[in-house]
Amino acid sequence: MINYKHLHYFWMVAKEKSIARASERLNLTPQTISGQLSLLEETLGVALFDRVGRHLELTDTGHRVLTYADEIFSLGSELESIVHDRPTEPVLTFNVGIADVVPKSIAYRLLEPALHIPALVRINCHESDLDSLLGDLDQHKLDLVISDNQVPADTNIRGFCRPIGESTLTFFAAPKLADTFEQAFPNCLDKAPLLLPGNASGIRAQLQQWFDRRHIHPRIAGEFDDSALMEKFGQAGIGIFALPTAIKEEIEDKCEVIPIGEAEDLTVRFYAISMLRKVSHPAVTAITAKARGWLARGTAGL
Repeated sequence: MINYKHLHYFWMVAKEKSIARASERLNLTPQTISGQLSLLEETLGVALFDRVGRHLELTDTGHRVLTYADEIFSLGSELESIVHDRPTEPVLTFNVGIADVVPKSIAYRLLEPALHIPALVRINCHESDLDSLLGDLDQHKLDLVISDNQVPADTNIRGFCRPIGESTLTFFAAPKLADTFEQAFPNCLDKAPLLLPGNASGIRAQLQQWFDRRHIHPRIAGEFDDSALMEKFGQAGIGIFALPTAIKEEIEDKCEVIPIGEAEDLTVRFYAISMLRKVSHPAVTAITAKARGWLARGTAGL
């Protein structure tokens, strides 16, 4: 059986990333903590840390153990509150990763239904590139990943990918840039400055093919892995940019830009990726159910 005092020492070391700092927090000697960690590893039969120079890094198993330790000691805090007559409602933790190419407005609209399930939810959002998020998902540090791309075929991570909605794309421009256009959409895009999402985006290749089919050759003024940064450059009039039509009104208001045209034959899709085929987390159920109601072609549901 696991010695929970040893588990607590492991938890503190993992949080502090240092035996020395953990020993200060626990008011114990580093030798004592090191010895207790060794006993825990011996009990579990696995290594929990790798020593890299003077630093400790969690092994893959260590990451998994840390996830459980977080839940265990969170429940311990709740129990202590109840015992001391400080009633607290159980909190359901929802760890979600958002690919940085997903527009922030889309991410919020997708996650917002999780706040209305019949439970107190704490959402922990992590934003990064898809490869990094899939790595965290594989280590059970995330419950769900939201992306505009499916799991790459060349990865060894076997995540289950569910389409949760799609939208056409609308092109936007700052008013001062739009005033310079001499032709109607989409011909106004030819030789015009364009802001593109990075290669990691699921829509990047489709955009390039869309331009090629129409013999339109914009001037690439910038490429962005982060959609929020692309919006800022677009707001400043540096170039035209395309975002899902489903958030057209939000983009107009937030960025003070105007829509110059909708590409009805150009679709961006969003996916919910998990490690389990059947996901029981109520937040995931709420997200997937609500997304299909508003994230559709055009502005359905808005």
